[in-house]
Amino acid sequence: MQPLKPAPEAPHISSVDYSHGVLYVRWTYGELFIDLSHSRMLHWQLLAVGRKGPERSYSIDVTRNVMRASLPLPPGDIYNLTVTACTERSRNTSIPNIIKLEPAAPRSLYAVNATHSTVTLLWSEEGVVDYYTVLCRPNAPSTQHKAREPQTASSHVVTVSGLMPASSYNCTVTSFSYSTPSKPAHITISTAAKEMNPSVAAISALAVLSVLVISLLVLFLLVLRKKHLQMTRECGAETFVNFASFERDGKLPYNWRRSLFAFLTLLPSCLWTDYLLAFYINPWSKTALKKRKLTSPVQLDDFEAYFKEMGKDSAYKFSLQFEELKSVGLDLSHDAADLPVNRPKNRYTNILPYDFSRVKLFSMHSDEGLDYINANYIPGYKNTKEYIATQGPLPETRNDFWKMVLQQKSPIIVMLTQCNERRRVKCDHYWPFTDEPVMYGEISVEMLSESESPEWTIRKFRLGYADETQDVLHLNYTSWPDHGVPTVNAIESILQFVHIVRQQANRTKDPVIVHCSAGVGRTGTFIALDRLMQHIREHEFADILGMVSEMRSHRLCMVQTEEQYVFIHQCVLLMWQKKKQQSITSDVIYENASKT
Repeated sequence: MQPLKPAPEAPHISSVDYSHGVLYVRWTYGELFIDLSHSRMLHWQLLAVGRKGPERSYSIDVTRNVMRASLPLPPGDIYNLTVTACTERSRNTSIPNIIKLEPAAPRSLYAVNATHSTVTLLWSEEGVVDYYTVLCRPNAPSTQHKAREPQTASSHVVTVSGLMPASSYNCTVTSFSYSTPSKPAHITISTAAKEMNPSVAAISALAVLSVLVISLLVLFLLVLRKKHLQMTRECGAETFVNFASFERDGKLPYNWRRSLFAFLTLLPSCLWTDYLLAFYINPWSKTALKKRKLTSPVQLDDFEAYFKEMGKDSAYKFSLQFEELKSVGLDLSHDAADLPVNRPKNRYTNILPYDFSRVKLFSMHSDEGLDYINANYIPGYKNTKEYIATQGPLPETRNDFWKMVLQQKSPIIVMLTQCNERRRVKCDHYWPFTDEPVMYGEISVEMLSESESPEWTIRKFRLGYADETQDVLHLNYTSWPDHGVPTVNAIESILQFVHIVRQQANRTKDPVIVHCSAGVGRTGTFIALDRLMQHIREHEFADILGMVSEMRSHRLCMVQTEEQYVFIHQCVLLMWQKKKQQSITSDVIYENASKT
């Protein structure tokens, strides 16, 4: 039996230096000039264990004749550093050396979307960072500039507000790790000049003219009101007018007089002020030419009779209502969609997003068109940006689509089309075909699961960007024809699908992304049904015309066809019938319980 060989001596770390992301370490072993070339020593192992970094442990093996090494380490962390002498059968480790690396300054600092009072700063982080501080100081201090406190941010994107128009600022971003600051990164930004108001003289002249016009109009209305005072009733009561008798007497020879007379006699006098104020519009407002708001609220108890009345004569009254909707949004601009660089990003040349409600992508660069995607925010039942309506992605826009999903933190995607319908491509297959992750630009997408039903498919994706991940639920309804509606027998199916989506959407406040092919027909119908399903749970009336009008004021052609518009009414009728049945059932259960 051979005697056990003693363990090697423990090395001693003699110097540590850190520069440009690399740690340089030297150590000693035994006697100062010991020759290890014939030693039983095999190698050295240099090990650094961090506290917060993504990998935590970093190591490197070094040949026995060399007692120095370099090890790349992320800055901003605290490391436990050891050197181990390794023989064939045993090893011995040095006394641990605790080192704290200062955080690195933010890299690639950019400024985007500068307005007259705000600017968005973006940068790349390096190593371990707990938080950032952002401070913008004016380059030319004056009494108008107030002293600003540093703004704290946990991510590498921050919007600085409260800036003065047409001013130059020196902005610094500093990384902090373990309460230790890095060297600040600097950038100089300039805010835009604020649009000048019209001159005081022009405002005064317009005010005087407006007062004069309103006074004349009020006088004219009061004179007519006095003539027909005998035909009015108290505020809130209805007044019925026999127009035929007035026409026979020659008192209403022109249509404009008939309309004005109806306006005066049918409206309660207490509403005059509201309608008179509606005549006055701000001539400097870009929305001055907007059409009147369309609305037609109906009590749900009367909805079945209303639906039958609207459906008479080949649904003539539905046609009239739908024709009114075509005037909504005619005055809204879509200049960004018309830019030459953005035209290839639109699936259909006639479906373009309005400028005021379009979704803008964040970009590290300010090149024209980089912020564009054919998508609009749509108001919902709970908030003004509850949905994002968008077109089915094209091969050249699918990277932008996933960028929008990640930037908007949308946890749900509702797809209402198939990729190919009637031998035509309706939407790009923008997700992986297998469970292997696929890169879409800088974003990786991995399909975690896929569950198929006869009428819809549910998928789960995991998105990855840098060191961030986000899970997304993908609900794909596959039985809805383009430009059409599901069959009458399928109403239960689509309402069940809407209910499933709503159950998931109630868990988040971030926008739900909805798309079909163009992002207006089936997309608009689905959003309408989801909003109405929530509304009917808490109210006894529905205003489908007003709701579709509001949606169309945010995205062109929402609820694209008259058939889809009628289909929404059919679904509302079924929703209301189900609600009444549930109410009756609950009343019976309550009554039986009270008797027992």
